[in-house]
Amino acid sequence: MLNHEPLRLADGEYRFACLVWDNEPLPSGQLVTLASAALGWKKSTTYTVLKKLCERGVLQNSDGQVTSLIRREDVQQAESAAVVDKTFGGSLPRFVAAFLNSKPISEAEAAEIRALLDAAQQKEG
Repeated sequence: MLNHEPLRLADGEYRFACLVWDNEPLPSGQLVTLASAALGWKKSTTYTVLKKLCERGVLQNSDGQVTSLIRREDVQQAESAAVVDKTFGGSLPRFVAAFLNSKPISEAEAAEIRALLDAAQQKEG
């Protein structure tokens, strides 16, 4: 498996990054306000996590403006791949089977999944 460590975020880091993705670009002061309201964080916690994610190349704080350097979709893909690798030995069919056995899906969801599978097959072929 490729090393996706910079893209793997702890739960709190991910929720914090979502604030940035949903509001970027934003002043760091506004991010402090958002993190306080959404996460219950103090200013010091916000700046500590911001610094950490900047050092890891996930976010950027330039002249008080916070933006992302990595897309939300890239983080989601890395996290999904890690779950499939760790829990299902890299087997996507085993992952899907486990998911489908845990809860029913609607016809609309099934159609959306079929469309995703068709699109993925067309990329390969």
